[in-house]
Amino acid sequence: MALLSLARRRVLPGFGPTLGFTLFYLSLLVLIPLVAVFIKSAGLGFDVFWAAATAPRVIASYKLSFGAALLAAGINLVFGLMLAWCLVRYDFPGRKLVDALIDLPFALPTAVAGIALTALYAPNGWVGSLFAPLGIKIAFTPLGVLLALIFIGLPFIVRTVQPVLEDMETELEEAAASLGAQRWTTFRFVVLPTLLPALLTGFALAFARAVGEYGSVIFIAGNIPMVSEITPLMIISKLEQYDYVGATAIAVVMLLFSFLLLLAINLLQAWSSKRGAR
Repeated sequence: MALLSLARRRVLPGFGPTLGFTLFYLSLLVLIPLVAVFIKSAGLGFDVFWAAATAPRVIASYKLSFGAALLAAGINLVFGLMLAWCLVRYDFPGRKLVDALIDLPFALPTAVAGIALTALYAPNGWVGSLFAPLGIKIAFTPLGVLLALIFIGLPFIVRTVQPVLEDMETELEEAAASLGAQRWTTFRFVVLPTLLPALLTGFALAFARAVGEYGSVIFIAGNIPMVSEITPLMIISKLEQYDYVGATAIAVVMLLFSFLLLLAINLLQAWSSKRGAR
């Protein structure tokens, strides 16, 4: 009996206190602020809310923010997988340095990243000056916004896929190759099903970060109305003008769109996990 009671002891408190602390912490930091935004918007009236949330300038910011975030997450999905694959499957000079640089967007202040990207891709910058004679302008355009979102979203893909690749048994790939499977066939039917949940998780994290990104984007975006204004900037502008109604309406629309997209990604991830478990 003494051994049995000792085996049931846990370092942390029981389920009840642990769940209570978890819900309290989650509610205090996440749920209560989000509910407050919805309650604030509910008191605006539908006509006022709709007018503030669907102004032409705001609609243009929605298209840029969500479109660039989705595109950046999709690009990172491909190249992040390739980078994680190289870091895990190959040994090359400078591998540890490259692995450490992956986390640079996490540690770098967003304002510093925005200034660095602007200096690099501006028409007189190192990279921008190469494209300027071709008539391609990167900074102060939606293309610059896309590059900034790719920069800050890459680590999410690499760091979610990398542990799965490290734990994956290469014997499965070797068995497929011994049975005559081509490389693409092996990747599609052996490797990809195992990586798909991690890829979707990284995609969701990169998308969520990109939608709300502000500091690294405003410098390179140029903030041209109807062209390169992102939605977080619209919220900040409304607050600076003491237009709390407009800021709240835009924030609610962003929350709803983000919830729906993340819900769809999580459902797809759950479906892929169940399919892979069969």
